[in-house]
Amino acid sequence: MAGTISRGIKAPIIRQGDDIVKIVADSVLAAATADGFKLQDRDVVCVTEAVVARADGNYASTEDIAADVKAKLGGETIGVVFPILSRNRFAICLRGIAKGAKKVVLMLSYPSDEVGNHLFDMDLLDDSGINPYTDILTLDAYRNAFGYIKHPFTGVDYVDYYKKLIEEEGAEAEIIFANHPEAIVKFTKNVLCCDIHTRERSKRRILAAGGDKVCTLSEILNESVNGSGFNPSYGLLGSNKATETTVKLFPKNAQEVAEQIQKELIARTGIKVEAMIYGDGAFKDPVGKIWELADPVVGAGYTEGLLGLPNEVKLKYLADNDFADLSGAELEEAIRHRIKEKETDLKGNMVSEGTTPRRLTDLIGSLCDLTSGSGDKGTPIVLVQNYFNNFAN
Repeated sequence: MAGTISRGIKAPIIRQGDDIVKIVADSVLAAATADGFKLQDRDVVCVTEAVVARADGNYASTEDIAADVKAKLGGETIGVVFPILSRNRFAICLRGIAKGAKKVVLMLSYPSDEVGNHLFDMDLLDDSGINPYTDILTLDAYRNAFGYIKHPFTGVDYVDYYKKLIEEEGAEAEIIFANHPEAIVKFTKNVLCCDIHTRERSKRRILAAGGDKVCTLSEILNESVNGSGFNPSYGLLGSNKATETTVKLFPKNAQEVAEQIQKELIARTGIKVEAMIYGDGAFKDPVGKIWELADPVVGAGYTEGLLGLPNEVKLKYLADNDFADLSGAELEEAIRHRIKEKETDLKGNMVSEGTTPRRLTDLIGSLCDLTSGSGDKGTPIVLVQNYFNNFAN
């Protein structure tokens, strides 16, 4: 009778050099024995990106970041555009960036960053006379209009916090507020685009407006610097604070690890599971307003069976429309038959209206992110079962 089941799987504390594939397989099979469940074909074994990168030793220091920033952006005045507001995600990166510059012009979007962290409540804009689509605010203008506001969950005034971080690293700090990336060229033509999902658009617009040296975070530490970790596709994107002077980068071997986990479990059990390395999920907090999505992708690496989108019919649509005259066992049998006979691609068909139009990896990764949490649960592995089952089977 059970539908989708999401199980957090406890694992040892994972350190650099550990065999992540063996640990995952051992942990899943130990949990199955201890808790009395069995693996099945098309179960999905998911592992948070953090422990994959940790096992691989994919770390970098603020000195490494500074060296790359200085080499690529000149080391003088650097524009830092649209960073997210996060002590975990961006603060240590900002320290490294400031080390590689004499002056940082920090341009923050307002009233919130890209992933929903708010500097202040949207309602404050209504009577301010400020147009967030066109107006560029200095720090004084921002303070006069909106004051000193701390984040409701973290208790941090991110404007003041980021300014102090820059100054602590010996760079001059100038803070401005704007929502169009090309505004930065009035202050400097050497720019680091720190937005995540809109980074290429920001870079394109800044270059078109006269930017000279313009990089995205994915172009910083996309190669090793002085033996550091790196990520060839995402650079600093998806990094997390490790210590006050180091970051753990997004895993560069996620696809390889996902495929090896699948092979390991097939070899041990004969059951073909799918496997995925996941990052931040995609869901909005109605109170804090944050969207998560601070990683460049939800599915960092995954096996072939997780490609594509769900292809599902909406049961209530069938019950209320196609089979409105049926009830009981006759209705259930009609719906089961329709599911078994559904087309392989239901795009544009009203029978799929209201089903979630997202990739399987984004849906399953979001489920796993919620299941594993980010604190002390100790379950960096998540086993998702019955995800591909439906009413007909």
